[in-house]
Formats: sequence, C-alpha cells, structure tokens
Amino acid sequence: MSESPREAVLSQISYSVKAISGLPECRTIAKKMYCNLVRRVKLLSPLFEELREGEEEELGSDVVKGLDSLRIALDSALEMLKSVHEGSKIFQALQMDKIARKFDLVTEEIEAALSQIPYDKLDIPEEVREQIELVHAQFKRAVGKMESLDLQMAIDLASAQMEDDPNPIIFKRLSEKLHIRTINDLKKESLAIHNMVISCIGFPAGVPEEYIETMSFLLEKLKDFVMEENPVPDALEADKSSIKHRSPVIPDDFRCPISLELMKDPVIVSTGQTYERSCIQKWLDAGHKTCPKTQQTLLHTALTPNYVLKSLIALWCESNGVELPKKQGNCRNKRTGIGGSDCDRAAIDALLQKLANGTIEQQRAAAGEIRLLAKRNADNRVCIAEAGAIPLLVELLSSSDQRTQEHAVTALLNLSINEANKGTIVNAGAIPDIVDVLKNGSIEARENAAATLFSLSVLDENKVAIGAAGAIPPLIDLLCQGTPRGKKDAATAIFNLLIYQGNKVRAVRARIVPPLMRLLKDPGGGMVDEALAILAILASHQEGKVAIGQAEPITTLIEVIKTGSPRNRENAAAIIWSLYTGDSQYLKVASELGAEEALKELSENGTDRAKRKARNVLELLQRAEDVIE
Repeated sequence: MSESPREAVLSQISYSVKAISGLPECRTIAKKMYCNLVRRVKLLSPLFEELREGEEEELGSDVVKGLDSLRIALDSALEMLKSVHEGSKIFQALQMDKIARKFDLVTEEIEAALSQIPYDKLDIPEEVREQIELVHAQFKRAVGKMESLDLQMAIDLASAQMEDDPNPIIFKRLSEKLHIRTINDLKKESLAIHNMVISCIGFPAGVPEEYIETMSFLLEKLKDFVMEENPVPDALEADKSSIKHRSPVIPDDFRCPISLELMKDPVIVSTGQTYERSCIQKWLDAGHKTCPKTQQTLLHTALTPNYVLKSLIALWCESNGVELPKKQGNCRNKRTGIGGSDCDRAAIDALLQKLANGTIEQQRAAAGEIRLLAKRNADNRVCIAEAGAIPLLVELLSSSDQRTQEHAVTALLNLSINEANKGTIVNAGAIPDIVDVLKNGSIEARENAAATLFSLSVLDENKVAIGAAGAIPPLIDLLCQGTPRGKKDAATAIFNLLIYQGNKVRAVRARIVPPLMRLLKDPGGGMVDEALAILAILASHQEGKVAIGQAEPITTLIEVIKTGSPRNRENAAAIIWSLYTGDSQYLKVASELGAEEALKELSENGTDRAKRKARNVLELLQRAEDVIE
C-alpha cells in the first residue's frame, strides 16, 4: 500500500493548518486581518481529517495537484502570520498598506488553490463538503477587499515625526492602537526592531537606513509617554536637577568594550556583542579570530550596523547636553562582510573563491559567512545558489575540519528552505554526504544534518533516496542520544521519511520501536508527542504493527488516553485500533487493563478523529466479549 502521494501532501497540509490554528493572539495593528485569516484556515481542518481517515486509495493527479497548491499557499500564510506576530509593531504601522497587500495576496493564493480541488472526486461526507464550500466562499469574498487603512493613525504617525513637540494626545492614541502600553511592551518592541535589523527577516530590500532611525525615534517618544503615564518611583528628578552641575555618566551599554569610549558607529559581530566599528576593525585586521569581550571564536567577520543603539545614543546625547558623535562618512564600502539584505553578487563570488581555493581557515570562514547569509532572507538563498555555491558546499561536507563541516551542512540546510534549491542540492550528490555527517559529525553537525534531511524529504522522490542512503539508523541513534533539539530534529525527519512505505520496513528492522517506547514512557523528556506520532504511522504497516505489539504498549497507551493532550490521546487510540483489529487475544488483554473505561471517556470528550477511533475500538471490545460469552 503506497502512501507517498496521498500521505505526503495531506501530512504537510495538516501540519500547516495545525500550526496556523495554534498561533497565539495577535496584538499588532494587523490584528483583524490576522484573526480573520487564522479563523478561515481553522475551518479547513475537517476536510483533511476526513481525507486522512478515509479509505487508503490513491488520489487522482488533479486532486494531488490542487492539494499541493493549497499546501504552498498555506505555507506562505504561516510564514507571513508568524512574521506579523513576532515583528515590530511600529514597522507594521508604517508599512500598513504593504502588510494589507500581503494578506490579500495570501488570501488570493488560498482561494485559487481551493478552486483547483475537484471536491466531487473526494470521498467525503456531504456536511464536510458543504462546510468547505462555505469556507471557500468566505475566501472568495475576502479577495480584493483589503482592510481599510486607519487614516487617523497615519496622520498621527506623520505628526509624530514632523512636529518638534507633538501633542501628547498623539502618542496616547499611538500607544493604544499599537498595543505599546507598558515597560514590557516597550522591551518587546525594542527587541523586535533589533532582531529585524540583525536578521533582516521581514525587512524589505530597498528601505533606507533612515527608516530604522525613524522607528527608533518613534519608539523613544512612545517610551517617554509610557514612562510618564507609568512613572517609576526613583531619584530621576534629583538626577535631572543635578545633571547641570556634573558631567553625565555614560551608560555602559553605550561604551565600546575595547576603547571604553562613547560609540559613534556601533556594529555587531557574530557573537552578538557590539563594538565601535573602527576599534573592532583594527582588532580583526591584526589577525584576531575571537570576540574581544567573550573570547568566543567568530563564525564570520561580517559587521552589522546596530542602528537601534546608534539612535538611542544620539537621543541620550541630546537629552544630556553631550555633543552628538560625528558620523564617520559612508562606511558602506568598508564592510568586511555583507550586513544588509541586498544580495551582493560580487561579495558572494569572492566567498566562493575562498571555498574553492582557499586555505582551511579561509574555507571555514567563507562557509560560516555563507551559512549566515543563507539564513537571512530568501533573496540571498536564490543568489547564493545561482552563484554556484551548492556543489562547493557539498564537497566541504567531507572536510577534515569539523567546524567547516558544520558550516557547510548548516548552509545547505538554510539554502534548502528554497524549493528550487532542494533539487539542486540532491542533484549535486549531497544525500550520501549528509548521511555521513549524520553518522560521524559533531553533535551540532549531526543535528543540522537531520534537519537538512527533513527539509529535503518534503519532496516525495527524496524520501526514497534518503532512506536508501542509510539515513534511518543514524537518525534513530540521534533520537536516542541527541540533545533535546537533536532528538526533535531526528523525530521530524523520521516521521517525514516514514510516509514512504519502504522506509517503515527499514525503521522497524533498525529496531526503532524500543527507543520510541522509552521516549513514550518518559513524559519529562519532552518527546511523547513525537514518539506517539511515529508509532501511529508505523502501526499502519504490518511489520510495524507486529513490532509495536511485541513491545506490549497497551498499558502506556491507556495511560496516554487518560491523561495526555488531545492530539496524543487521538494518536494512542489510533495505535490501539491498528494493533488490535481482529485480534481477540490482544483485545482481551486491553479490556483487562481498563481500556474500555478510558476509551468511553475519549469517545465523548476527544477530538473528532479520536472519538471515531475510540468508538471503533469499543465496538471491537464488545464483539470480543460477545465471542467469549
């Protein structure tokens, strides 16, 4: 029974729907659009639950094509919703028209995908079809109806930037609408701006540096308003009165750790520490490879401007009567790395030269910088791949230098986020080398190799190649012995690979069931969810069913049904259903261990899928009792 075309796409869609449904409440200016999109996606759940629970028949190519289009659209929706929830509230307010357009485009993509699915070819109940048609109609009505912009807020933002002394009422309205009302809100917003500058996630290319200064300025004004509304009882007034009679003390965060002087042009190195540009550049030019403050080895030599801190320093100087630091001219040409979101092909070509012909140290540094660039944004991932980096990185997977190997496999992981790059990576012969890193690399390299295999296995044909390359035994080793993050990476990779039937056989023969049972019996280990999900997919195969049955899991599964999360109770019921169908001996044992009571409760209070599974098992138990009588 081949599941690869059906289970792959349904598993991926179900994951996206579940992830979107579980997103936390949005507290930005885009709240209404965010909530509407999440609500509509939630309503799609019954369709995919029904399809996953239906007969194991192959879906037609037109159905698979429509579902795959929906998968891509939902992935885009999830990425956008996450960026809205985690991003800067001020940035979203300033870019509200563009944010609204993004929501409209994602809505249009989902509606178009729903239109491609031939529902008449799906074996689903009439009520489910009617619900999906209603949801589809909601998406259709929403297309092109962009959220009307808040004109008053736009006026307030413009006034706050242009007027020397804006009316406090303006900042009161902005504080309320942006949900920046407390000191904690201010800290979160400051961190969001800072992370956006460092990672370039969600920050569009072509936005000038002054834009960051505008955001920092507005944040500082909002901070003044919030502090005035919620004053902290301390000696601030005394400090203000005495400041005229003494030189202000420079905050430690504003001093360069090397020179101890007030920073004029603060930049961030790979360890996250900030230095005055000229000071850290001298340190690097002298041949040092470590961070002066932490002594950690620098992963790369890129210097990222710390715009937020630079604006805060300027505001502090103005407030304390200190002469503003003079700008050191345009530093753009002095950068030793690539600090912005624009793709610099010349700089990337220079890095590739080092990858191909450099010393071990140069290869390590170049691979580290490519790893960082590939993580930052989609444009970089395309540009790096087009420049020919992937075959060179694949070669470095066999490097004798452990750190270089780590950089190479992680760079490939970051590049694989781009769908087109997945094929390029596989065509470069990367899978056997990634599996070798998974077996023999450092713990970080093994974890990232597992994550890379998961990313590549999204394509069905790669599931076969990855399993055939021997990836499953080392993934099981990582599942048993890895760090918490490593175990998670291994579990997600294993789950995705097991969608292909042949890999289930490989996993069972590699003795995956015993470690899964150990994880299942250790709630404190944090891997119960993953262990149950993998066992549930294994139980659909005869060899997997036999191996799970030999582990005598019924007591543990009943305990999960009694006390587990809704999803875990659902998977436990599904495993029991698969194991004990038609086996009166197992059913008798299950009944003696108290399964009936737990299943009755689940049939009344579980998820829809869990209720169906519980009722099915209860029917089997009843039949078994009738036979015994």
